[in-house]
Amino acid sequence: MGPGRISQSFLARCRLVVAALGAARRHGGLLSARPLSAAAGLRAPQRPPGRSEPPRAGGGGRWNGAASAGGDEEEEEEEEDEDEAELEELLGPSPLAVEPGVQRVVVVHPAVKWGPKKSPLTTAELQVAEAVALVDTLQNWTVLDKIVIPTKNPDKKLIFGKGNFQVLTEKIKKLPQVTAVFLNVERISSLTKKELEDAWGVKVFDRYTVVLHIFRCNARTKEAKLQIALAEIPLLRSNLKNEVSQLDQQRGGSRYIMGSGETFMEIQYRILKEKELKIRNALEKLRRKRSLLRTQRKKREFPIISVMGYTNCGKTTLIKALTGEAGIQPRDQLFATLDITAHAGYLPSHMAVIYVDTIGFLTDLPHNLVESFSATLEEVVYSDLIVHVRDITHPETILQKATVLSVLKNLNLPSHLLDSMVEVHNKVDLIERYKPAEENVLAISALHGQGLEELKEEIEKKILTATGKKILTVNVDLEGPQLSWLYKEATVQEVEVMPEDGTARVKVIIGNSAFGKYKNLFPNSKIYMP
Repeated sequence: MGPGRISQSFLARCRLVVAALGAARRHGGLLSARPLSAAAGLRAPQRPPGRSEPPRAGGGGRWNGAASAGGDEEEEEEEEDEDEAELEELLGPSPLAVEPGVQRVVVVHPAVKWGPKKSPLTTAELQVAEAVALVDTLQNWTVLDKIVIPTKNPDKKLIFGKGNFQVLTEKIKKLPQVTAVFLNVERISSLTKKELEDAWGVKVFDRYTVVLHIFRCNARTKEAKLQIALAEIPLLRSNLKNEVSQLDQQRGGSRYIMGSGETFMEIQYRILKEKELKIRNALEKLRRKRSLLRTQRKKREFPIISVMGYTNCGKTTLIKALTGEAGIQPRDQLFATLDITAHAGYLPSHMAVIYVDTIGFLTDLPHNLVESFSATLEEVVYSDLIVHVRDITHPETILQKATVLSVLKNLNLPSHLLDSMVEVHNKVDLIERYKPAEENVLAISALHGQGLEELKEEIEKKILTATGKKILTVNVDLEGPQLSWLYKEATVQEVEVMPEDGTARVKVIIGNSAFGKYKNLFPNSKIYMP
């Protein structure tokens, strides 16, 4: 990059700084408290038959006294407009976004031959295949070639030794149509990225930037977009450090900007820090909304089942099969699900449950990226049961299982959740006469419905244990309110009417708190425990 371009970049940065400082003076303070969408990507389950509608996040009552309410509503609307503007600014075009258009990519994989960096659960060929799958996920991106180059230490500045780097450079330059290189490593520094781009003459992406770009393309809700913006902060800091070091060499980076008492670098770091704080505050508001929704679901005693697994293992297809929800549209691609969604389903006993669809996992997913989506993954901590779905046809299924379990352990889940987890081997229709080698796993085909009844029975058994729900029979007077109350507050399985005395024996599944209420409301009702 020549001096002229650096100068233009420097001037552009200065103008941005001045604009940012002006905006800060006009608005002042951090992101104001404004409730974002109560759903936050979490779809409300359909009302189970015979049950009252679950309470909504917001209060439904109206105020009396329109005059006093009117002023408050106007202030609230103004506050919401201001917050919406700031939120739109946070979710604006990213400086790290990949330019739209066609990308013809060379996948370069550094094959570690030995040492702690070499994984015993995979091969270079399988790692390249996953890298190709990542590229294929993106629209208008195609893989021109795949190159595997051995290296002793992928943490070197230029990844490869001098000789192999020269061979690689010659191979890339012989591909005249290439527009980018996907270096299949977790993350490279901005300095390494610049040197590689100078050597090869094309854009260079690592796994962090490719996965982040996939996330950016698939994000639908504000929460997902905010989490992506948060994941970009470390890259922006790294890029800033590299750019400032160039300015230091050419013009001196210690000069103060417009008498503010801050250097260019200090101002940029401060702006980044303020942006990060605003994003975290906005995500915290969404977390509180989810907490409110979770509390209300718990009041209704709907058991929560988190469905987890490696990306593209069939989680969404399984939830569609378990719930029969026609609106769920699974996609055969990596990271099709970024936003947590909830779907109502029923177990063999007619007990209503909520299945939660979560983001998929990936090997060598950078820690900062996982941490940015911790708000989404937090929902798993409050589940009653985890269903771990595995694509048993994948050649790296063992590594994928290890990746998922590693992330789950890092979430600090309660031990009972990990111990009670149901492991499901999916896509068995693609393997003739498949039988699991491991114990306590279920073989299914979510697409064709094979093994789903056995899975539902296993889920029901684990849910009854986890939630402390009881299966019992009660004697009710048909002229009284007991039967109606049980349909509303419990899961009614069977009703045996005895017309001679106007009573009925009702078999129900009931939670602890509802059972306590029933005994208080109807102390004379006969109860038969199994």
